[in-house]
Amino acid sequence: MRPTSNAAVLAEQLKEDGNLCFKKQRFGAAIDAYTEAITLCPNVAVYWSNRAVCHRKRGDWKRVEEDCRRAIALDHHSLKGHYLLGLALVHRGENAEGIKKLQRALDQIGVHASGNMVEEIWQELARQKYLCWEYESTHRFWKLQCLKQACETALKEKHLRDAFQKEGFIDETAHSDEMQLQALGQVFAKAAEDLTPSEVPDYLCCKITLEIFRDPVITPSGITYERSGILNHLNSGRHFDPVTRTPLLPSQLVPNLAIKEAVKDFLDKHGWAYKMD
Repeated sequence: MRPTSNAAVLAEQLKEDGNLCFKKQRFGAAIDAYTEAITLCPNVAVYWSNRAVCHRKRGDWKRVEEDCRRAIALDHHSLKGHYLLGLALVHRGENAEGIKKLQRALDQIGVHASGNMVEEIWQELARQKYLCWEYESTHRFWKLQCLKQACETALKEKHLRDAFQKEGFIDETAHSDEMQLQALGQVFAKAAEDLTPSEVPDYLCCKITLEIFRDPVITPSGITYERSGILNHLNSGRHFDPVTRTPLLPSQLVPNLAIKEAVKDFLDKHGWAYKMD
């Protein structure tokens, strides 16, 4: 049943009351206000997600998860719902599912989202993905080392057998053996390249923030910047492209989907790049 107009108006007022209490860090009072709003209009997703934020502040992750699931059921595009559910899942050890929700939240961020929100979600997602990469890479490195050791042992045993069968050609055999061992080492070094941190390519980093792109946008001049970085530049009264010095307005910024996809591909292959300084 649709809420009456009076109920909807009162629920919105209760939401505003809850927001005010939240700003004053009166989380219990905020929860009460949002709960009353939910009672009046239970099909409004933002009331559930706002209450979830309060539960997070109080460390009540079970209720965070419950409220977020309700918010997402009502609105599949609930940014706060996916983000906070991701945090709740990570908190109870379901890292893989939590990462999916955090990624969903980041993917849903629109052009009007604040830079702080983008950065908050990115940092949490990056932290979790780095931890996963660290665990997986350590396990993979250990397996590679074990396999390398086994291969070296087998190759050395073969060299010993060959040496007995090639009396008089010891120098030639030793040289061949050394070349094979070096080749083996090169193969395993190549296999371990993705496990070794190096540098992020310049074209994947913002010229303002000097960090890997989270939300890249391109200017009419063809220069790509991190959205928050270029907006901070423009909002400080400098209405021009920092590189080309041509006039520039926020409305002229366009998402650079190609660079965003390139960043995703790079991070998928080089999880060490998620590490935040």
